[in-house]
Amino acid sequence: MRRHTLLIRLLQIGVFLSLLLFGYTHLNKPLSFILPSWRDDELVVLVSQDTTLSDEEFSKQLAQQFANYLYVPLKIVLVPAEQIETALLSHQAHLSASGFRLDQKNNGLLYGPAYQTVHEQVVFNQDQPAPHKLTDLAGHRIAVVAGSNHEKTLIALRQKIPALTWESRTSQTVEDLLKEVAQGKLDYTLANHEQIEQMNNYYLNLTVAFDVGKPSRIAWAFPANADNKLIAASEQFFAEIENNGELNKLLDRYYGHNDRLAPVDAAEFIAQTGKTLPKFRRLFEEAGKAVNEDWRLIAAIAYQESHWDPLATSFTNVRGMMMLTEATADRMNVTNRLDARESIFAGAKYLELIKKQLPTHIEEPELTWLALSAYNQGQGHLEDARVLTKRQGGNADAWVEVKRWLPALNNPQYFESLKHGYARGGEAVIFVENIRAYYDMLSRLTSETVNTTPHDYQLVSTRDKPAFSLHAKSKTAPGDELATSSYSLSR
Repeated sequence: MRRHTLLIRLLQIGVFLSLLLFGYTHLNKPLSFILPSWRDDELVVLVSQDTTLSDEEFSKQLAQQFANYLYVPLKIVLVPAEQIETALLSHQAHLSASGFRLDQKNNGLLYGPAYQTVHEQVVFNQDQPAPHKLTDLAGHRIAVVAGSNHEKTLIALRQKIPALTWESRTSQTVEDLLKEVAQGKLDYTLANHEQIEQMNNYYLNLTVAFDVGKPSRIAWAFPANADNKLIAASEQFFAEIENNGELNKLLDRYYGHNDRLAPVDAAEFIAQTGKTLPKFRRLFEEAGKAVNEDWRLIAAIAYQESHWDPLATSFTNVRGMMMLTEATADRMNVTNRLDARESIFAGAKYLELIKKQLPTHIEEPELTWLALSAYNQGQGHLEDARVLTKRQGGNADAWVEVKRWLPALNNPQYFESLKHGYARGGEAVIFVENIRAYYDMLSRLTSETVNTTPHDYQLVSTRDKPAFSLHAKSKTAPGDELATSSYSLSR
């Protein structure tokens, strides 16, 4: 009997020690999660962790702007898409910043104003037979992210096509599924046009079969019994950022360059990243450190200029890796434009010089994109484009608005009233947008071997570090129902 009692006591001690080592934070876990006040404590926002990187970071930035609007701290909670509705209904967050389709009604949720319109599409591998209509999807291997808008679309379609089946993936992202289609592991998946255009730069055999239904309007979701004042504040917030252009700037930041590159250009860039870039990477890294710039941005400029050819020469006699004019080379004290090191360092320092000469109130990433347009067309023509933008009622400090008016610099209706006259402004737009696309691709392709100078900003997000995040940390607090990541974002 004593031996039996001793064994029980040892077992109890073992269980206690196991709990102490592996689950102590759950011992004092409350029976229910108490959501903090959005007015006095912090705004808790859900963001889906299984979409594309651009979607995730766009949602984070939009949520941060709303928190700034409310003058409250922000807590971002990253969760699988299939948990968002449950988390909202159980009051674990104030809202979901990963948008819901307005046409997919849910009695337990309320929706804010629409802020984006997307086209949901069926994607297939162009090396395989193409589906031509919805009924062609039946009998094929399809996968979508569990709980996503795409799965909700399939659930609605099954009412018309009972034979339609699919796999609900709980541990993969939209990017993962598009990759599987490209590799031939899946027949089809659903994604929206922004997601597809972004991934087309990496998987050239992805092809859109057809749109599924009408374009979808996307909005934030709130619990049905959410504070009416919070919902009203969100309506006022979206009205304000739509009127002042901030929403358009944010959409352009994450999606504006997705469809810039032709498939052949994207394929060649990927090939050259493995073949030619290693020969010059050290020079790009050194130049980036010299001017406190991401080396991948310098490399993207060089690729746009010369395809990383140090001996490149144009019919207008711009030469070298960074395709410097004679005047720019003289200004930057270059003795040999065909010397790769001289050219790369001169180009990097020239960009730095332009950025310093632009108005100090212009924020990133607008400062970089505007400086690149001046790198291509000259600071005088950029200033003309900014003047013209302001005349037309736009924001002269926002790239998304200035690029609308740069092409007008070749129109006498406009350039004759501007200080610096005629310019091929449309070329500057193509120049900047291509660099944005190359830089985004290069940031992803080199993500495992990053060697960059620390900044107080970055132009491209990663899942570990959102763009424009000054402070990012992960934490799990006792009593939290979901693993959380808290961000303090700064633009």
